[in-house]
Amino acid sequence: MRLTRPRLALAGAAAILALAGCGSEGDGEAAVPKTATGSLEKLAAEAKCRPNMQTDADEIRQAICKKGDEKYILATFATDRGQREWINTAKDYGGYYLVGRKWVAVGHEDVVTGLRDTLGGTLEVGTDHSGH
Repeated sequence: MRLTRPRLALAGAAAILALAGCGSEGDGEAAVPKTATGSLEKLAAEAKCRPNMQTDADEIRQAICKKGDEKYILATFATDRGQREWINTAKDYGGYYLVGRKWVAVGHEDVVTGLRDTLGGTLEVGTDHSGH
């Protein structure tokens, strides 16, 4: 299945809204492991997730994972540029992003922060719309 960039951005944004919502800023620094790499399946295995595939295209592979009662999106990208474009578009919708090389996990702050203990990566926060 081949998806266009606007459709990928729309699908990602919809998933983010459904799972992450808007939130306030938060930051907790602790010892972070080396950032994980690999396929969506490898990353999911490290995060102890059974991925529910939503998108399986050349440019992006995206799945829904669960951590306890919470859900999050785990996505891998074919290129660094594609990943950054997706993140930049998605961040307009708020949410919390754990970013690694050619992958991203998106969900509630506590879920993404917890995943960082396993997958490493860098935390990024989407636009806060709580004042509107």
